[in-house]
Amino acid sequence: MNLSSIAARNPGPGSGYYAATKCALEALSGSLRKEVGPLGVRVIAVEPGEFRTDFSGRSLLQSRTAIADYAETSGRRRIENDKTDGHQRGDPARGAQAIIEAVEAADPLHLLLLGSDAIQVVGAALDADRAMLEAWKATSLTTDFPA
Repeated sequence: MNLSSIAARNPGPGSGYYAATKCALEALSGSLRKEVGPLGVRVIAVEPGEFRTDFSGRSLLQSRTAIADYAETSGRRRIENDKTDGHQRGDPARGAQAIIEAVEAADPLHLLLLGSDAIQVVGAALDADRAMLEAWKATSLTTDFPA
């Protein structure tokens, strides 16, 4: 089990470093799954949405200096702007139970989304990726050597 985040699919301003680590973790999980799968070892990446934990509370450290130029972008991520703490939809106990179910499942999965927000965010990201792929498909195909 590798704990990722929907930030891997929807990186927010001011959290690029966090999203980058989650993307890297998912790439590592994908490679590891192919390496150890033949040995009977399963690898599952978990992408939770917001859960009612301390993630949005006191665990967020930040600089004491707010930079006005960033107020409307990454400045929105500052803890004093965060109104989600204690109001997240995800229940940690139910999330843990879903992880246990995934581990015990006979049908191996490689990605477990947790929370209604995770379903919404990842679904929208997949739709946007598919639309971009289709919009740029013709251009992309021109980059091969002629047959």
